[in-house]
Amino acid sequence: MVTEKATNVSEIEDDEDDEEPGEVIESAPPLKVGEERELSISGLKKKLLKLGHGWETPELGDEATVHYVGTLLDGTKFDSTRDRDYDKPLTIKLGHGEVVSGLEHAIVTMKKGETALFTLPPELGYGVAGRHGVVPPNSVVQFEVELVSWITVVDVSRDGGIIKKIMVKGESNEQPGDLDQVLVKYRVALDDGAIVAETSEEGVEFYVKDGHLCPALQKAIMTMKRGEKAKLVVQPQYAFGEEGRDASNGVNSIPPGSILNIDVELLSFKPVIDITGDSKVLKKILREGEGAVIPNEGATVTISYMAQLEDGTIFEKKGIDGEQPLEFITDEEQVIAGLDQAVATMKKGERAILTIHPDFGFGSSEVRQDLAVIPPSSNVVYEVEMIDFTKEKAPWEMSNNEKIEAARMKKEEGNLLFKTGKYQRARKKYDKAADFVNEDGSFEDDEQKLAEQLRVSCWLNGAACSLKLHDFQGAIKLCSEVLDIEFHSVKALYRRAQAYMETEDLVSAELDIKKALEADPHNREVKLIQKNLKQLQAESDKRESKLYMNMFAHKTRDTPTATKKLKVEKAEEDKTDEEVVGMKMEKVADSSAHS
Repeated sequence: MVTEKATNVSEIEDDEDDEEPGEVIESAPPLKVGEERELSISGLKKKLLKLGHGWETPELGDEATVHYVGTLLDGTKFDSTRDRDYDKPLTIKLGHGEVVSGLEHAIVTMKKGETALFTLPPELGYGVAGRHGVVPPNSVVQFEVELVSWITVVDVSRDGGIIKKIMVKGESNEQPGDLDQVLVKYRVALDDGAIVAETSEEGVEFYVKDGHLCPALQKAIMTMKRGEKAKLVVQPQYAFGEEGRDASNGVNSIPPGSILNIDVELLSFKPVIDITGDSKVLKKILREGEGAVIPNEGATVTISYMAQLEDGTIFEKKGIDGEQPLEFITDEEQVIAGLDQAVATMKKGERAILTIHPDFGFGSSEVRQDLAVIPPSSNVVYEVEMIDFTKEKAPWEMSNNEKIEAARMKKEEGNLLFKTGKYQRARKKYDKAADFVNEDGSFEDDEQKLAEQLRVSCWLNGAACSLKLHDFQGAIKLCSEVLDIEFHSVKALYRRAQAYMETEDLVSAELDIKKALEADPHNREVKLIQKNLKQLQAESDKRESKLYMNMFAHKTRDTPTATKKLKVEKAEEDKTDEEVVGMKMEKVADSSAHS
């Protein structure tokens, strides 16, 4: 056995950091068979004898299974796994000091199936002590090592409380999240081998956030990939603690302070996506769609669905049982907001279950649908399939004429929405219209004039929406864009002045009003806000005056004269006439004495 060691692993790791901070070390090319190279750990050499498979290598903390033959430089053999137990390889916990540190650091450079010859200097081998007379003091030794396999070991809880050994790697890099629904198979045993819990071959399904069995299982599953098999060693604090657990729900009783050994397999999981960021619209993917393309705003989508209440009452079907699929345009309020936003994240062919809160559903009113009545404030559930969609054309896909026409249409749609008080949606229409005719477009002279007029008109209308929505900084920005092109635009100056007044920037508001009246001296609307501005300025002056008086009073409050004055004022409010006269006489006497 190669158990004696002269150097611990932490010392070796410290020796690796000899480079200056920020220095870039280029990776050496892979070794060729028969080639020898000194590794980054001082004095450790590696000669490749047989190529391995893949590109992964073990890490300190993993369990590696190896064959090795240890010899002195003269060829004298002092240890070998091939000479004992019917040629059985040795399993080593790397980084635990079970073998000399140089051999540990040699193994972490190897790929599965690789064979290499490592030369270890004394400080990485058996040092000044040597080994039981078979390795003389200060000897250079060699190990011919074959890496048979290794098991990745993960400290899930980072405190040794949940150790995971990966027995079979998963199929992809995706791991379940807290919201996802997982299908898991497991068997739980105590240290004496007694089985205390076991699922059927089909496994058990649950949401990660809801937990299952014990805290360790939830934490471990979130580190696993689909199809992964692992062994967990769970300390009591992540199992059932010092209290243990009574037998119930198919789980046998577990004694206090028990360590659990869990064989677990993640059979599959269904990703759950929080569409709105507040868990009010959740999408659970039942079947992944095709490719990576999803609808954009304004896309025409075709879906089938079955909609029901949480108790299972079906209130609407589309594209099912002879019903026609539903076709609608996204972001046009043609369906409830939760369905609209969720469908906009779906790929062609995707199937999903949507759980929608009343805020994004039918609200607090009772609503009659095709098959049932939806009670007030009801959560609703849709099982949806994205049949097809056609994305709205992007500006770069259009000719100049198409861009101008699209901008006009979006602007008109915005105008209609503004008139009905739907300012948020109207602003989005104006923004999109302005994007169609932005300055980056290669318009000809006549086209450029039309594009600029549309852009200015959309910015002004967008500013009007921003004022209605109390987005005053947004209004200021849009009006400033207009004034960069038309520096005497009365509408832009008027709306920007309004926004400045709302943000209490009265100086800037006054300047914009002055410029607007210079351009149009008789404009009634501008004159009206000028009057309002003067009132605001008067109120502001009054507040400032009061503030300064309070500041002055605070500074003089502790002086003797000020204290007497306050006492007199208080007396005038609370005392009889004779008492007030007495206080005033006292004040005069004090004043005379002071002078």
